[in-house]
Amino acid sequence: MIKSSVLIIYTGGTIGMIRDFDTGALKVFNFKNLLDKIPELKLLDCEISTISFEEPLDSSNMQPAHWVKICNIIKDNYEAYDGFVILHGSDTMSYTASALSFMLENLSRPVILTGSQLPIGDLRTDAKENLITSVQLAALKGKNNRPVINEVGLYFEYKLYRGNRTSKVSAEFFEAFASPNYPALVNSGLHLAIDHNALLPKSKKKFKIHESMVPQVLVVHLYPGITQQMMECLVSNDVYKGVILLSFGTGNASTEPWFLEILKNIIVRGLPVANITQCTSGSVQMGNYETSATLKKLGIIDGKDLTIEAAITKMMYLLGQNLSSKVFKTIFETPLRGEML
Repeated sequence: MIKSSVLIIYTGGTIGMIRDFDTGALKVFNFKNLLDKIPELKLLDCEISTISFEEPLDSSNMQPAHWVKICNIIKDNYEAYDGFVILHGSDTMSYTASALSFMLENLSRPVILTGSQLPIGDLRTDAKENLITSVQLAALKGKNNRPVINEVGLYFEYKLYRGNRTSKVSAEFFEAFASPNYPALVNSGLHLAIDHNALLPKSKKKFKIHESMVPQVLVVHLYPGITQQMMECLVSNDVYKGVILLSFGTGNASTEPWFLEILKNIIVRGLPVANITQCTSGSVQMGNYETSATLKKLGIIDGKDLTIEAAITKMMYLLGQNLSSKVFKTIFETPLRGEML
């Protein structure tokens, strides 16, 4: 079997930091010296190259323009490598993983995001295991010498998840991410337990990237007590191009006439409004109750079991496609990269 090649792309985040034990401060280390810091990587049967953002980012500063930059790095190196590992701060990692899943179309290679809660070199760091296993997964090939994984994944604390199914659930524990509505693609123990049935199939179409992401998405989190004046304040300008409605339970919302009229006016303006649940797990079921049946009649988009991260980035992606309202709704309600059932 031909030896795999993996490109590690460092964007920033805790995983790329090392502590100065004289001052206690964290500083970025030179990723060209990666093998010196993590000699265990030499045990993997693959060739590893690295590339870094000129100025590493705290992931709180990650923007769509940076997603485009990552996509272009992958496009420029797509034929030269069998897999890609993106090192990223954990705070917005699920947003980036979701965005990349839509921006990278027809993948036939793994793109795996990972990071850590503690920096490399700390006594109890999770950085080494996350990075080593991510590289191993990115290099993984089947009997036909083709990559086993052909999608954007997120690896953290012994589990590889589909990237657009994840949310960060803990700022404290090593198990920082969850995929509440879809099983792990791989569980890492003594062996890598791969759920082949959960993986996306290899695309036979030509790989391409999408650079047009429209970030003007308004998220409206409903709660008991939200007033007409507050809602009108939120939606009374022309800055936003689409709305994500975070509703109750299986997609329920107020049936107050003023509330429905506001939503109707947004839709009449030709703007998409997608309904997803506030619940950590489960799905919107439009029409199951009277309180969501009214939304369905208005033409609200059924967000099904999308995470908030996937809903926002999918809307950004589709807004960049210049679709009619009817086509937009149809495509939003259709699984594109395994992001929804």
